[in-house]
Amino acid sequence: MTVHTKNDFNVADHRTADHPVEPLFLGRWSPRAFDGSSMPETDLKIILEAARWAPSAFNIQPWRFVYALRGDENWETLVNLLNPFNRDWAQNASALVYLFSDTLIDGKDGAEPRASGSHSFDAGAAWGQAALQATALGYHAHAMAGILKDEINAALGVPERFKPEVGFAIGRRGDASILAEGLRGREQPSPRKPLSEIAFSGKFGA
Repeated sequence: MTVHTKNDFNVADHRTADHPVEPLFLGRWSPRAFDGSSMPETDLKIILEAARWAPSAFNIQPWRFVYALRGDENWETLVNLLNPFNRDWAQNASALVYLFSDTLIDGKDGAEPRASGSHSFDAGAAWGQAALQATALGYHAHAMAGILKDEINAALGVPERFKPEVGFAIGRRGDASILAEGLRGREQPSPRKPLSEIAFSGKFGA
């Protein structure tokens, strides 16, 4: 396993935090140009292991993952469950992962399952940890809401109670020239709103 130090996240040089956070957070961003290289399954398992340790309400751990590595027997199936826009660039990634969340909480002692109010929130926490671990290993991860949500459960054998949240592509950066012309200029880390615009003391907007 390759563990990167803060000096490896050169992208942090192009982003400025309002407060001194770990460079890993600035180094994480979502490119679309991937180099088409293969990824060892051990690296993908490390990334998903990080996701496994995300927090969740009542420790329900509602996240589930279906993945394929580039070139394996499931690759084309997962690629074709992206919408055309995402399929065009994500097919060059090294791994594709679909994230599902369990919309139900199983009852105890034979009680009927009840609806979960935090499944999507908790699954988002798992995605965030996966993305940061990918960055620490020298990869990038790009989450995509543009997936074929009406088809994906049946195509991948996922029970109806699980909601498809996102797909995410993982890989090493490629040259932006492989992207469609309209995307090339967007292939750079995006800024963030100042903390003063999103965090308020005591009252919203204060």
